[in-house]
Amino acid sequence: MKRKLAICVLMCAVLALAASTVALGAKSAKAQIPNGQAGKSHIGHLYLFEKDPTTWEIVDGEARGKMKYNISGPEFDFVFNGHGLEPELEYTLIYYPDPWPGYGLIVLGEGMSDLDGNVHIKNIVNTGNMPSETDENYPDGAKIWLVLTNDVDTTAQSMIGWNPTEYLFEYDLITFEDTDGF
Repeated sequence: MKRKLAICVLMCAVLALAASTVALGAKSAKAQIPNGQAGKSHIGHLYLFEKDPTTWEIVDGEARGKMKYNISGPEFDFVFNGHGLEPELEYTLIYYPDPWPGYGLIVLGEGMSDLDGNVHIKNIVNTGNMPSETDENYPDGAKIWLVLTNDVDTTAQSMIGWNPTEYLFEYDLITFEDTDGF
C-alpha cells in the first residue's frame, strides 16, 4: 500500500512539474512572437489574438491570426490569415485609430470565415501613413484589428458595435510609411 501511495505521489509531482513547464513555455513563446520588421527586409509580421476584454491578456489556445505586410510603399500591401474564428461569419480587417469609436478607421479588407473558422484576406490599400497624425497612438504605431463586419460603419469610417470576444487584436502596434504621399 505504501508503495502505491509513493508511486501516486511521484506521478502527481511529475504531472505538476510538466504542467508548470508547459505554462512557462507558453509565456516565453508569447514573449518571443516575432512582430515587426523581418530582419533588414521591408516585410513586417503582425500577430493578432483573441484577448480577454477585462484584462487585455491573450486568451491561450483561442482564435489567432498573422498578417504579413510591406512596411513601406505607395500602398499598404498585406496578406492576413486568421484561425479559430466563428465559422461562416463576415470579418473585416481594419486600421483602428484611437479614440473610440475610431473615426477615420480604414477598412483593409473583408472575408468570410470557412466552416473550420479560417479566413484569408489579401489586399493592397491606399492608407497613407499609419498611424495617422490624428490617431492618439501617433507616432508609436497603428492598431490592426479583425472585427465583425456588422460592427463597422464604412460610410462613417467608425465602429458601431462592440463585441470584443469575437475580435482579434494586435499583439503590437505597427507603422507603415506611404512612400508616394497619396
